[in-house]
Amino acid sequence: MARLAIVLLVLLGMLQYRLWFGNNALKDHWQLKADIGRIQKQNAELKKRNDLMFAEVKDLRHGLSAVEERARNELGLIRDGETFYRVLSPQDQTENGSTKHND
Repeated sequence: MARLAIVLLVLLGMLQYRLWFGNNALKDHWQLKADIGRIQKQNAELKKRNDLMFAEVKDLRHGLSAVEERARNELGLIRDGETFYRVLSPQDQTENGSTKHND
């Protein structure tokens, strides 16, 4: 009977060792759970970004106002018959050198 108890205790010790320190142990399990959480968060952020891009593509395909807005803001284009006025702050003027007079 004592031998059986010793064998069972040794077996229990081996199983506990594998559970805590062996291959695919609890530490690995916890690390994988943390990795899954991090990846799910990244996926959610990327999904938001993709949804915004899909909405922008849809708007560009179906609406001329989005194309016109991009042309105005990014390319500085204006329509025929429009007059473009550029208003600079005093700080912008000194940075561009338009108020400095070099004689």
